[in-house]
Amino acid sequence: MTQPQLAEQLPYHRLARLSVRYRWWRPLLGTLVVAVTYLFALAVLMVLAVAVGSSLGYKEDADGWPEFGPVSGTAVDLLSIAVGIPVLLLTVRWIGRRPAGTVSSVTGRLRWRWLLLCVLTAVPIVALGTGAMLLLPADGEPESQWAGWADFGLALAMLVLLVPLQAAAEEYVFRGWLTQTAGAFLRSPWAALVPQAVLFAAAHGWGTPWGFADLVVFGVAAGWLTWRTGGLEASIALHTVNNLFAFGVSAAVVDGLNSDETAADANWQVVALDVLSIALYTAAVAWWLRRRRLDRTAPAPQPPAQPPAFAPGHPYVHGAPAPHAFGAPVPPPWGRPGAGTAGAPPWPVQPGPAAPAPWAGQPAPGTARPPAASPGAGGDGADRT
Repeated sequence: MTQPQLAEQLPYHRLARLSVRYRWWRPLLGTLVVAVTYLFALAVLMVLAVAVGSSLGYKEDADGWPEFGPVSGTAVDLLSIAVGIPVLLLTVRWIGRRPAGTVSSVTGRLRWRWLLLCVLTAVPIVALGTGAMLLLPADGEPESQWAGWADFGLALAMLVLLVPLQAAAEEYVFRGWLTQTAGAFLRSPWAALVPQAVLFAAAHGWGTPWGFADLVVFGVAAGWLTWRTGGLEASIALHTVNNLFAFGVSAAVVDGLNSDETAADANWQVVALDVLSIALYTAAVAWWLRRRRLDRTAPAPQPPAQPPAFAPGHPYVHGAPAPHAFGAPVPPPWGRPGAGTAGAPPWPVQPGPAAPAPWAGQPAPGTARPPAASPGAGGDGADRT
C-alpha cells in the first residue's frame, strides 16, 4: 500500500504559489496591477486633498497645491503611502487567487501578539540609538527651537495614528509583495530578499552613499526577519518604531516636519548608530525565536485526487449488475443459490415432472441393504460370451 504524499512546505517568500490556481504570469500581472491601481488611488487622494484645501480656504503654492501646514501636510503625505495597503491586498485576492492574509504571514493573518512583542523589543533599542544620534555634533546647523506642547501634542497624535499605516504599507509592498513575486520564481530566500532591499533604498531618493547603504541594510535585515519569522510582524514593528522616533524628533522643533531630508541623506555617523540599532534588534528577535514557536511555512496546495484505475465491486447498469467479463457467472439479483428462501425468481414457477431426489432408492437409516443380483441370474446380467 502506497503512503500518501506529504504536501510541500512553502516558506514566506514562496507563498505566491499557495494558490491551486497559480500560474507563472499571475505575480507579474499583479505587479502591474498594483502599480497602476496605486497611481489611480493616489490621484484620487490628491484631488480630494485639493478640494478639501480649497473649501477650507488654505492658500495655494506656485504649483496650485494647498499649503496645509506641517501637521496636515505630513498627514497627507503619510496617507498617500498608506493607500497602498488596500490596493495590494485586493490585488493578492483577485489576481493572485489566494487569501489576502498570506502577505501578512504564513498563517494567513497578522499575528498581533507577536507584533506587540516585537514593538516592545524595538522601543528601547531604537530609543537608545535615537538618543545617541541627538548627541552627535550639529555640523554647523542652526540651533533648533522647541515647538511647544500644544503643537507637539497635536503632531504626535497624528503620527501615532498614521505612521503605523505608512510603515506597514511599505513593508507590505517591499518585504511582502515584491519578495513573494521574486520567490515565485526563485527558491533561494536571499535571491528574493536582496532586490527588494535595493528597490526600497531607491524609493527613498538618492542622497549620500552612506544613507543609501543604510537603507539597503535595513531592507535586507527586515527581509531576513520576515523570512525567518514567517511574517511581516517583526519588520513592521521595527519600521514603525523607527519612523515614530524620527518623525517625533522632527515634530518637537519648529518647522521640523517641513524638512525634505530623509534617511537617504544621513551621514556616516548617523548610519553607524542606525546599523548598530538594526543589528541589536535583529539579534533580539532571533533570541525570542529560540524561546517561542512560530509557524514559518505553509503547506502547498495538493492536486485533486485521481480516481482508482479499477473501481471495486460490480458495475451496475440501470440498477442491475452488468455481466462480468470473459463469461464469468453473475449471481442472480434475488439471492444466492443455497441461501434458503431468502429470495424468489422474478417469474412464476411452472409445474413439471419432479426430478428424483439424490437420495431416492437409498435405505432408511438402520435397515439392511438388499443383496445385489448375481451375474448369471438372467436379464441384462447374462453372460454374452
